[in-house]
Amino acid sequence: MSAAGSLLVAAPLVAVLSLAVALRPARPDTVAPLRLAVVRAAVVTGAFAVLTVELLGALRLLTLPAFAVAWLVFVAATVTAAGWRRRRTAAPTWSGAARDLAAVRARLADRWRTAGRGERLLAGTVGGLVLVELLIALLAEPNNFDSQTYHLPKVEHWVAQGSLEFWPTAIHRQVTIPPGAEYLLLHLRLFTGGDALHNLVQWAAGVGCLLAVARIAAQLGGGRRAQLLTAFVLGTTPMVVLQATSTQTDLVCAAWVACVATLALDGLRRRAGVGTLLLLGAATGLTAVTKTSGLIGVGPLLLLWGIGQLRLAYLDGIVRGADRDRRAGARVDGPARPALVGAGRVGLPTGGADPVAPPAADDVARPGAGGGAPEPPGSRAGGVARTVAGSVLVVLVALLVVGPFLARVQAEFGHPLGPPRLRESIPMERHDPPSVLVNALRIGHTALDTPLAPVRAGTAEAIMAGARAIGVDPQDRAITFGRETFPVPSWYPDEDRVAFPLAGTLALIGAALALARPARVSPTAAGALRGYAIVVVTAVALHTAMIKWQPWGNRLLLYALVLAAPLAGLWLDSLFRRRLASESESESASGSSSAPGRRRSVAVGLAVAMLAGSALAGVLALSYGFPRRLVGAGSVFTTSEWDTRFLRRPQWADEFRAAADAVRASGARRVGLVQQNDNWEYPWWLLLRDADGRPPELVALQSVLPDRPPADPASTDAIVCTGTRKVCADLVPAGWTLTWRGYVGYALPPLT
Repeated sequence: MSAAGSLLVAAPLVAVLSLAVALRPARPDTVAPLRLAVVRAAVVTGAFAVLTVELLGALRLLTLPAFAVAWLVFVAATVTAAGWRRRRTAAPTWSGAARDLAAVRARLADRWRTAGRGERLLAGTVGGLVLVELLIALLAEPNNFDSQTYHLPKVEHWVAQGSLEFWPTAIHRQVTIPPGAEYLLLHLRLFTGGDALHNLVQWAAGVGCLLAVARIAAQLGGGRRAQLLTAFVLGTTPMVVLQATSTQTDLVCAAWVACVATLALDGLRRRAGVGTLLLLGAATGLTAVTKTSGLIGVGPLLLLWGIGQLRLAYLDGIVRGADRDRRAGARVDGPARPALVGAGRVGLPTGGADPVAPPAADDVARPGAGGGAPEPPGSRAGGVARTVAGSVLVVLVALLVVGPFLARVQAEFGHPLGPPRLRESIPMERHDPPSVLVNALRIGHTALDTPLAPVRAGTAEAIMAGARAIGVDPQDRAITFGRETFPVPSWYPDEDRVAFPLAGTLALIGAALALARPARVSPTAAGALRGYAIVVVTAVALHTAMIKWQPWGNRLLLYALVLAAPLAGLWLDSLFRRRLASESESESASGSSSAPGRRRSVAVGLAVAMLAGSALAGVLALSYGFPRRLVGAGSVFTTSEWDTRFLRRPQWADEFRAAADAVRASGARRVGLVQQNDNWEYPWWLLLRDADGRPPELVALQSVLPDRPPADPASTDAIVCTGTRKVCADLVPAGWTLTWRGYVGYALPPLT
């Protein structure tokens, strides 16, 4: 990586830090303002990165100089914005900035000093895992299976052709799957000339998820311990730990969904301004352009936000009506507005007061204002119109982000969701209640799988027997992906399928209690908590009704687990809080514990055991997880770069290298590709580069895109093949020599 590349790599970090300063909320009652500033900065930077790729791709300028100029301009703008913000709020001097940093350090030190041993253990565990994940992300080469097939090849195609135009390919996922995460990788690819930093995108997304869910817990009434418990439950989940060092895309999607969630919850207590609407739209668009399944969670979140905005418009109308009557001299009786913005303000059942923070200045009625006056008709209509207009703006901004990709897919396949093959392989094709129930049970079984084989086998057999009893084939292709067969073991710490039984169980308990007894879980934000729990449950129900069961389905559920983590953290905090209160009461009384106290002690003991098990699972996933681990066979410390890339299929490493050596020795520049839909293409982009790093000219000899025919085999200098020898042999021109070795083959023309 060149010196210029090193400086450009720092550009996104500088931009996020500058934007965090520029976009930090000014209202003193904002919940977790620093975390909100980071969320805002991440969304703005992500939207800039995606739109930059779209714009420069349309201009056929996906080149390092063009990206360098774009980032330098963006960084200059963000630094200027940060400086302008500081001039408005503090002395614009280096000493002032130093004082700010010193204040932040002092505040963090004070929080650490005042934290209990349990809180320190929670924070230390999460922080330690994040740092070790960063180490692995930097040391390990990308070796995710899907990345070898389509995530990373599509980045290389963009670099080679300088545009986002689709290309002939036998792997339809290279052009049909939303490319948002790969857009982010493209920036690093151009900056560094390689993939050494590619894992950092998912690592940063993991950190973003932790910050966002901790803030969500605070918005739902959780204190410091609840926020730490939320981050702990999520941060120790093996799926999160393993994906944070990967080039998969699920954690990126989950991070954008979490950004939508925390921004939407702010809409339950104050009317959204234009800035918030733009951020909501951008986060929604980033979710859609990264992984469309994430929209299953975004939809209910935006609905909750809309209900909250309408509720606030209604309350505003009441206050304005009361003010009008007061000015007319009428006596106005009734509760003051702070009471109205308490219980049930989002129009959902509550179990107690619902201010997630002290009421904002515009939430408090003026002295003498009441809540009993009728709302002026025009005010109500104006509030609804404002909410509708805001919703339209959110949709338009989202379409601005994802629209260009959808337009290309529409133009290529006649449908914005791609070819029938894609639309029918993952979404459910049956939606009758029995089929949906069976699909939900199978997804739940896979998500909560454990190493206990008898339990796994028994529950799976019960699900299949129950399915047959209600007339549903448990292996029905209409509710099952591809040719896969239920059940499959998913407890092993593999990034593509590892289950989350502990985090999932804690989240399920938290969701049930948030729905049934929200005031016990969060006395100060019961209404908001119940509304949020309804959103999470709805998202999971929609997921099971829309997505077929598949062995890798736990990855697709990651966004839902991230959304559910605050429910687990809040429930655990309430359990510990009630236990401490019970102990204090017992000591004040007779010193003996009652039966409810003993039951609570048992529950606390089980919760502590589950938390300890969660920590152990996270540590083991880092230590022995697959395909990146700290110790044992395949360790990032002892395995060579090339062997690390092939840990999924070690037998292929020498086969790829031997074929590439022969092709390079022939002097071939235009190389034909023969492969099937799930074959590895990325190794060819690495092995066939020039000595100066220039990518080869790779052309597909098969194409699943109707309007993009494959290249003529005779127009190539060599052919490389993976998968089936017969398919390769059928495409090799007459007189060429085909050499085959296991999984890989190559063909060269006769010597002239």
